[in-house]
Amino acid sequence: MIDFKAKANLIWQVADLLRGDYKQSDYGKVILPLTVLRRLDCVLKPTKEKVLDYLPKIQDKSDSAKDLILNNIAGHNFHNRSKFDFEKLKDEPDKVAANLRNYINGFSASAREIIEYFNFDDQIERMDDPKADILFQIVKKFAGIDLSDMESMEMGYVFEELIRRFAEQSNETAGEHFTPREVIKLMVNVLFNADNEALTKDGIVKTLYDPACGTGGMLSVAEKHLNDFNKKAKLEVFGQEINPESYAICKSDMLIKGQNPSNIKFGNTFTVDGLENEKFDYMLSNPPFGVDWKKAEKIIKAEYENKGYSGRFGAGLPRINDGSLLFLLHMISKMKKDGSRIGIVFNGSPLFTGQANSGESNIRQWIIENDWLEAVIAMPDQLFYNTGISTYVWIINNRKSDERKGKIQLINATGTKDEELVKQGILEFNRFWNKKVPTLGNKRKEISENGDEKGIGFITKLYGDFEENEFVKIYPNDFFGYWRVTVEQPLRTAKGKIETNSKGEPKPDSSLRDYENITFLKYNENKKLIPQTIAEYFEREVKPNLHDSWVDESKTKIGYEINFTKYFYEFKPLRSLADIKADILTLEKTTVGMIEDILK
Repeated sequence: MIDFKAKANLIWQVADLLRGDYKQSDYGKVILPLTVLRRLDCVLKPTKEKVLDYLPKIQDKSDSAKDLILNNIAGHNFHNRSKFDFEKLKDEPDKVAANLRNYINGFSASAREIIEYFNFDDQIERMDDPKADILFQIVKKFAGIDLSDMESMEMGYVFEELIRRFAEQSNETAGEHFTPREVIKLMVNVLFNADNEALTKDGIVKTLYDPACGTGGMLSVAEKHLNDFNKKAKLEVFGQEINPESYAICKSDMLIKGQNPSNIKFGNTFTVDGLENEKFDYMLSNPPFGVDWKKAEKIIKAEYENKGYSGRFGAGLPRINDGSLLFLLHMISKMKKDGSRIGIVFNGSPLFTGQANSGESNIRQWIIENDWLEAVIAMPDQLFYNTGISTYVWIINNRKSDERKGKIQLINATGTKDEELVKQGILEFNRFWNKKVPTLGNKRKEISENGDEKGIGFITKLYGDFEENEFVKIYPNDFFGYWRVTVEQPLRTAKGKIETNSKGEPKPDSSLRDYENITFLKYNENKKLIPQTIAEYFEREVKPNLHDSWVDESKTKIGYEINFTKYFYEFKPLRSLADIKADILTLEKTTVGMIEDILK
């Protein structure tokens, strides 16, 4: 594999020429479109002369006909019919702006449309201005960077590394989390796991969609995974992206790989669904964490109120400052009736945020009661470049296997237990992650790809085996449901007499009002889960302590939450006072010695 960091460093060094003329936060406006152009230039180089030689023979053809013919000669879904390339642009330093525009206009329509999303013509004019006069130097530097030896996957790493650096320069890190490739590989492994046999068939065609596709990392990894698994299988990929630069990069990658670039749509997935009414076999996404949806609030609420369950958001709306669950609702609306599988990355919030009858709880209730939530995988923290928070992969499936029906599998892949065992010398290595050396932003851990006993293979095996063990819990759907009940106590006079209403019923004292969350299921004396009722819980847990209390059934609400950490909690005995005292005395001796050394 080519060292993508070395390539990214080469490109990053070109940004030094912009210093003084550009703010650091604006470097990406120049570097990203030129990287795309140089990448296309390198891909087309072997057939460029053939295209130019054939061009005179089809001068009487329409532009669309020319595109089809020359694309075929170029061997790609695009071509360039300008006489210029990056090498020839260096030959005329005083005409580089005009020649660069001629070169860009020489691309076939599909590629030209990609470049337009960068608004790069503004930057050409700015760099060619006599006050700056850096355009030629920049183009010359890029001409010296060879990107012809880069696989699509490696080029994706380069783009994401550059975008990450530009984001850091401009402090635009909130909610932007590029998905590490090993996380995507794990998600793809799990997503395809149940379909491995079907995916071996000759000529099989499947579709995959990402509603927040960024530069296309998830689409690329999934496509490569299926191709490695079955060369005769085809994965048609689709996506939508709101950021114009990321959108352009993704479409250029689709062009180079021979995918249909028109499958990638631009815009806000919530306000303008670019693939409305389309359904997909697989869906993958890592939507922004904790990003509000206020800009799209009017359209989303209108769809919720007017269309209900016939639209995308009928199950409920999450709070305005975190739209993560909206992405999942959108993806669920694109599931096929005969079966689709979804993998999505969330932070912890969608698991438990929101009380009973809140938007988040109602969404969880709808998904779980429809028996679509198949598994939740808790990932190690510090996996992502721009955040160290813990993340969770949700697997949604509307056609579960018989053994999984009515159940949800929880996998604790954080590696915290292994970390302790490694420290104690009981284990040689952590089965879930390695330390990332050197660290990259907040990314201090990475998931390895070593067989079935470690990393991706180990987690995939835990999922596929579907057996309870120290890392896996399997619960019935009802385990996550509860009633939120209102417990009232009577209002009393100053003399302690209970006040009653016209029906002779005791009036409630709002100052004494309390609430209880009563789970649908409880453990019996044999540690087996059995159903329970509100009445029996109340008689057992509340009535003995509050003799005059009652449940106001008109206020009872249903809620669903997944308190992941609680299910894997292990009690650790507190250290003895003797051990603590010994540590303090040792620390005091050490401190005294240090002070004596300082005073000498």
